[in-house]
Amino acid sequence: MTAPVRFPRFFVTSPAPCPYLPGRSERKVFTELKGDNADQLNEALGRIGFRRSQTVAYRPSCANCQACVSVRVAALDFRPSATQRKNMRRNSDLEVTECRPWATAEQFELLQKYLGMRHPDGGMVSMDEMDFADMVEHTPISSYVTEYREPSADGKPGRLVGACLTDRQGDGLSMVYSFYDPEHEARSGLGNYIILDHIRRAGEDGLPYVYLGYWVDGSPRMQYKVRYRPLERLTPGGWVRMSAEQQDALIASSVAGTGKAGAGTAPGEKWQPSGSHKKVAATSS
Repeated sequence: MTAPVRFPRFFVTSPAPCPYLPGRSERKVFTELKGDNADQLNEALGRIGFRRSQTVAYRPSCANCQACVSVRVAALDFRPSATQRKNMRRNSDLEVTECRPWATAEQFELLQKYLGMRHPDGGMVSMDEMDFADMVEHTPISSYVTEYREPSADGKPGRLVGACLTDRQGDGLSMVYSFYDPEHEARSGLGNYIILDHIRRAGEDGLPYVYLGYWVDGSPRMQYKVRYRPLERLTPGGWVRMSAEQQDALIASSVAGTGKAGAGTAPGEKWQPSGSHKKVAATSS
């Protein structure tokens, strides 16, 4: 006899201040990733706009607001701009290694430096080493940490200048969270390079997409995501590729610093549900 299929239970968080749009509140729907089918569930949810944080998959579920839009780069059709090609050449000497999802003190030190410079008011600043280990190591699916190191002359591992927690899915790479040295003057554009490298590696592996998380209409710090072509966004009717004209307008808007884009966290802002939530769908069988 075939065992009954059990559907995941979904919960919704209580409203909280939105970290991207001042004066608004946010709410998230989430479910736990567990069991033998965690990979398949995470992949299926990823295709409809969910993101992963440790053993939880979540997506925005805000009343009267649809500013957060899931976006992904079509890696097999990607064509870098002149600026992106220059970035790739400038950082091409970095040694890239895919490591098992195991947190290190060196990674945590780099994360602290990154958060202190780029997100000093964010919720992740208070993370300690145990929190960081939980973020990296508590994964029920296929994940790894990509390390970016400067070349070393003595054969030892070079200086760590960037890292990214990445999920490998059947249709692409999902960038859960990336961080880098924001004060390295000789390595400008490290954050963009990490994305460009993921696009390159996805293409080489024949994976069609790199998932960048949410692009948030009205949030200036999320506008960098529109600079990767071609970009697809999730709509009520499914994934839709932006036209060249749409991306031209969005890029021009981001350069102008308006932060407005007509149409998604840095790739993968860390989030955990608080104890204040309520069930929205019970398990079925």
